[in-house]
Amino acid sequence: MAKNYKRILLKLSGEALLGEQGHGIDAKMLAHYADEIKQVQNHGIEVSVVIGGGNIFRGIKGATEGMDRVQGDYMGMLATMINSMALQDALERKGVHTRLMSAIRMEEIAEPYIRRRAVRHLEKERVIIFGAGTGNPYFTTDTAASLRAIEIEADVILKGTRVNGIYDSDPEKNNDAKKFDTISGDEVLQRRLNVMDLTAFTLCRDNKTPIIVFNVNKAGNLLKVVNKDRSIGTTVVWDKK
Repeated sequence: MAKNYKRILLKLSGEALLGEQGHGIDAKMLAHYADEIKQVQNHGIEVSVVIGGGNIFRGIKGATEGMDRVQGDYMGMLATMINSMALQDALERKGVHTRLMSAIRMEEIAEPYIRRRAVRHLEKERVIIFGAGTGNPYFTTDTAASLRAIEIEADVILKGTRVNGIYDSDPEKNNDAKKFDTISGDEVLQRRLNVMDLTAFTLCRDNKTPIIVFNVNKAGNLLKVVNKDRSIGTTVVWDKK
């Protein structure tokens, strides 16, 4: 059996925190993610997390309604901090030591992001939550996840979704959609599959950082993916066989 991953970056969408609600944060979903992360950390895995802010605010949506795009994106970064603080609280209530690091300085609630300090926190078995995206407008939290994963030398990016992996069409709209167990990065681009935005995907490709897309809402799936259970999710591969 293949050795499990040692250091991971988990990417969660802000919308995932909605649960059955139409807005805000569902406490049940927050507790579920905290349980999944704790279970993995208990197996000696170094865990870092990037979470979006789409359940609270989307910069692009604001821009289309007349708001300045840069202003909207900064508001989106603050939304990720709200979600990050909520996840930090959920983890610490379960006894998990965490550090929240922000790309925008806000010392009262988070440490500034410093790469060496982040790596040190991981080595000391603390879960790191990276907030505020990259700290720059026009970049998504997918790009922030790719950038942070590369900087801390994570073994893999685990993109948690509500579907079981990457399909040739939307499985929530097409019952006959075909799931891929593995897929090359080139094929993802050729098929225009919505895995990550192009900037994030290109960063991963250029640095040969593996991506696994999986259903994070099913209990136990995160640990299975970390243990390289290939029946879970879809792995994006960069090297042609």
